[in-house]
Amino acid sequence: GEPIRVLVTGAAGQIAYSLLYSIAKGHVFGKEQPLVLVLLDITPMMTVLEGVVMELQDCALPLLREVIPTDKEEVAFKDLDIAILVGSMPRREGMERKDLLKANVKIFKSQGAALDKYAKKTVKVVVVGNPANTNCLIASKSAPSIPKENFSCLTRLDHNRAKSQIALKLGVTANDVKNVIIWGNHSSTQYPDVNHAKVNVKGKEVGVYEAIKNDSWLKGDFILAVQQRGAAVIKARKLSSAMSAAKAICDHVRDIWFGTPAGEFVSMGVISDGNSYGVPEDLLYSFPVVIKDKTWKFVEGLPINDFSREKMDLTAKELTEEKETAVEFLSSA
Repeated sequence: GEPIRVLVTGAAGQIAYSLLYSIAKGHVFGKEQPLVLVLLDITPMMTVLEGVVMELQDCALPLLREVIPTDKEEVAFKDLDIAILVGSMPRREGMERKDLLKANVKIFKSQGAALDKYAKKTVKVVVVGNPANTNCLIASKSAPSIPKENFSCLTRLDHNRAKSQIALKLGVTANDVKNVIIWGNHSSTQYPDVNHAKVNVKGKEVGVYEAIKNDSWLKGDFILAVQQRGAAVIKARKLSSAMSAAKAICDHVRDIWFGTPAGEFVSMGVISDGNSYGVPEDLLYSFPVVIKDKTWKFVEGLPINDFSREKMDLTAKELTEEKETAVEFLSSA
């Protein structure tokens, strides 16, 4: 078959180091699909990137037709089928969220414009670099000729963390847990919701609340554990989540490509337009979605209790504020 063109930005960084092998091995687009990998990073990282290219060559992977390392957007974004935007300005010590937004608006405005100019109009764009939701919204707004629905941001890591916390609590595997939801922002205001989640216990599918029988844990420590897991990893490892982030990106992209399993939904940050959950329009907000034919749809009709409503509104408020700040910077960028 024809190779597909896959871009990974921040390609010399540690998430990419875990991600590139999985993509090139066929874990994401399937064992039959040949690939051209395009690797973008900033100019000072080009020597490191050369080392990554050597390693990819040395893996001797049959699907990998070509690897293109570059620091130029016009090379990186050309004719893309999929763009995985991992690179962003990381938060440095003593940095306000506002400073972080300002630096990132510049990057994602530029990359959005490059997508608009050089990529296929059918390109699927996944934003990982934080603040992921707002970076994704800025990229989308800067690429007016590409459908908004083609842009998504990663909340699959949070989704996987939630599944795993439930599985650990019940002594089952993560595969036995399905339909957890991450609502809202990929930040500490996100709301991990297990009101609609199911777990397979001894061959029988039951609701998570019923299986765990500990509402105060589910409404308290469980939510905090998922919200603050990233910080806990940094504290322990002195580096941010890389292996688990790469695995989540693979899950997210594979589901876009091949669809979600029957009876299951996943969480991803998508444009909120037309949602039925009272989330304001024109936000990049994490919802439960099902995917078929490379097209996602909101999971509709889930009852929302007062506890959930409050948490969903709180994270929407944060995203609205972030958006306002970012749009201010966008007009002056």
